[in-house]
Amino acid sequence: MPSEVEPAAPPMGALRVRIFVDFWNLQLTMNERLAHDTGERSFPFDWSHFPRWLTTRSAELCGSAVAYEGMHVYASYDPRGNDASFKNWIETWLNRQPGVQVILKERRPKDAPKCPECHATVERCPSCGAGLRRTQEKGVDTAIVTDMIRLAWEQSYDIAVLVSSDSDLVPAVEFVDLRGRKVIQAGFPPTGSHLATACWASFDLFADRANFRRQPRNH
Repeated sequence: MPSEVEPAAPPMGALRVRIFVDFWNLQLTMNERLAHDTGERSFPFDWSHFPRWLTTRSAELCGSAVAYEGMHVYASYDPRGNDASFKNWIETWLNRQPGVQVILKERRPKDAPKCPECHATVERCPSCGAGLRRTQEKGVDTAIVTDMIRLAWEQSYDIAVLVSSDSDLVPAVEFVDLRGRKVIQAGFPPTGSHLATACWASFDLFADRANFRRQPRNH
């Protein structure tokens, strides 16, 4: 049998790239932009190719050789909702891709709205009777911030690609910058302009979407 071909070693002096992905911020923002511009309902990411493409894109911006160190994906799910298939996919498929680490958080119940006059809790819609309780993400932003700072402190990367438009991540970006690390935002301008301004560089994922769109399989 022919021996397996080992992947080529990165060039000497290559800058190490780690990718931090706010999953739902990415997917929902892309879906909203796509629906507005093209009428499509959902964007099919090619998750096998996406991290390598982000690494190559960061190399173009930096003008230097880079090496892919890994991708951290932060997501949440509703344990009482219809997220079973999503949870199974992200834990058993995405989490097993080379270099990918998934951090999955349970969504927590969100307080029902209150009447602005009497402040009574409104449990159900007065028109149709549907329940008004929702869920919210808890811990995703904190996990991203913690890992970006911890891994910068441990000198585990030279370039962070931050896939998010959340301005709550600006303090983490500023800290990483003080540690001499570059942060490149992959976002959807003009959304997330505050975060993009804090980063060393940024680029438009929507404009580049053809490069990481999953293609239908041929039967």
